[in-house]
Amino acid sequence: MNHLFFRFLSDRNMFLLTNTFINKLLIPENYIPDGGVASTPTTVQIHWCSMADSKTAEAVQKALDDSKKKERKFTQSVDLVINLKNVDMNDAKNRIEEEVVLPNGRGSDAKIAIFASGELALKSKPHVDLLIKPEEIEELAKDKKKFKKMADEYDFFIAEAPLMPTIGKSLGIILGPRGKMPKPVPPTIDVSSIAKNLRKTVRVRSKASTSIHAMVGQEKMPTDQIADNIDTVIKRIEAKLERGRMNIGSVYVKTSMGPSVRIW
Repeated sequence: MNHLFFRFLSDRNMFLLTNTFINKLLIPENYIPDGGVASTPTTVQIHWCSMADSKTAEAVQKALDDSKKKERKFTQSVDLVINLKNVDMNDAKNRIEEEVVLPNGRGSDAKIAIFASGELALKSKPHVDLLIKPEEIEELAKDKKKFKKMADEYDFFIAEAPLMPTIGKSLGIILGPRGKMPKPVPPTIDVSSIAKNLRKTVRVRSKASTSIHAMVGQEKMPTDQIADNIDTVIKRIEAKLERGRMNIGSVYVKTSMGPSVRIW
């Protein structure tokens, strides 16, 4: 949901409207907030504002400012750290393993690989970064060093459903622990929409640790967009915790090489 600010320039009052979809503001030309009549048509200024929490935005800005104190020769990622409390991570049901689509993207697209053959391979090629054909699976299983490097390089894997048993048996030992087992899809599916969402997706995993780390953008992105991404991830995590926000002890944001800044 977006907030819509509008101000009548003939009056100092500021009003806040909340609406999911607003196509048109129907305001009489001679209307002013105090109930009087304007001699000339009233000018209306429209401002769409971010829904990010102000504390989040302030912490992001400080983290970005701190990162600028030392020049880097690469673009730093912006990382979120969520520390859980009163959660038994030895119980597998309490562990977090989520894929979150960031509303403003990652700053750079996630890299996608697909296991496919025939028509699916042909149609998916423009939408992915790597195509792995069925005959290559056995070769990769024999060269585990090569496939480990591949598994680390690509963020998400998709697979033609009939190939899943072979992939699980041959490459599952490498993909499984990384949380990168392929998403099975029918041979006739159009993968363009799946790939489009995955480009903006981050994987959020706790394993057995009470600290969760997730990439939420890059330092080149606007502060409010990063803050929106952070709030989206936090809300997803809260929804998975038994006591919601009460199970979160602290939240920090940082750049790759910068110090952590506490959000709350």
